[in-house]
Amino acid sequence: MARRVLATTMVLPPEVTVAMRAALPMVAEDVVAAVIDEVPSYTDAFSGPMGETIRSAVQLALGGFLSAAERRRGNEQTRMAPAIEGAYQLGRGEARSGRSSEALLSAYRIGAGVAWQRLSAVAVENGVDAATMATFAQAVWAYIDELSAASVSGHGDESATAGRVRQRLLDRIARHLITGAPEKTVVAAAERAEWAPPSTLTAVIVPESQVGSLLQMVHQGTLQANDLPELDAASLLLVPDVHGHRRGALLRAVEGRSCTVGPARPWLEVRTSYERALRAEERGLDGDTEAHLPELVLTADPGALADLREAALAPLSGLRPATAGKLAETLRAWLLHQGRRDDVAAALFVHPQTVRYRMTQLRELYGDKLDDPQTVLALTIALGIGPEAPA
Repeated sequence: MARRVLATTMVLPPEVTVAMRAALPMVAEDVVAAVIDEVPSYTDAFSGPMGETIRSAVQLALGGFLSAAERRRGNEQTRMAPAIEGAYQLGRGEARSGRSSEALLSAYRIGAGVAWQRLSAVAVENGVDAATMATFAQAVWAYIDELSAASVSGHGDESATAGRVRQRLLDRIARHLITGAPEKTVVAAAERAEWAPPSTLTAVIVPESQVGSLLQMVHQGTLQANDLPELDAASLLLVPDVHGHRRGALLRAVEGRSCTVGPARPWLEVRTSYERALRAEERGLDGDTEAHLPELVLTADPGALADLREAALAPLSGLRPATAGKLAETLRAWLLHQGRRDDVAAALFVHPQTVRYRMTQLRELYGDKLDDPQTVLALTIALGIGPEAPA
């Protein structure tokens, strides 16, 4: 922490500093009372151990100023060091207590005003001349600037440290959730991070370039996991409580960002949301995974689907590839449109007579099996994501 030397060559007469030092306990109490009265954040701050720490810091600060005023410039930095360090540690303590740096600076301004009034009165009583009083006033406010800067520095350092620590704790929760850690481990991690578990979490795979802007649009309790080996140039967000009608807001937020949004799941089961989003991502299906459920279901076991497709389309295997492809395409449309010839023709951009001709061929190949529910089910699944003909 950088420190500046107090910008004054003022030296108070010894008898004045002795009188001021005798008044310090009362001045410190007056400063504390004024801060309590005028800064709402400090109304209850002076109770308990933290209150004693703040009172001690006030007396140390006032004493440090008088010590500097008793010495020549060459010794000021050394004499001020304890007070500056005390101000720095006070700033750190205030950050830990949850009070803002603005509240702390307000306390300094009010405290400086009270201290100046009390100490200047002592100076006048002891015959300090006007020129020295003017220098004394400059010294008081320069000293307060030094202390304020030290406290703000301490507050910022503590806030940054606390933020890094909390982020590490939050990252740990996300890692536990997506790696399937035991429930007690995840719950303990949430308690350490003081993170209130939501009802649900939704996994969202986000390009790294979009993470910052998207985080501004979602719940503050959103967890983040980076550098996952299965994600390339992307991060994972676990967004709290966007189930039901709230999902629409999340989908609008990710629109145009090349994100993949899994389903909402009870927070301890969010791994399943991530797995679905990851499978959709692998298949190039971005956006809402719930809009791609048929394809995700049909491709859940690629090997089984390939075997089913081969068995279901076996009657076409002896045909030329081009012919087999057209018949598979027609059969798929016929199944999806429940045999409505005109609808099948419109879907395939062919004449209804072409559909009739092709279906005659298919009935010759399949026989009565096209009327068998189990065969129809197998063909519907086999052709569900495309009319691929057998090799």
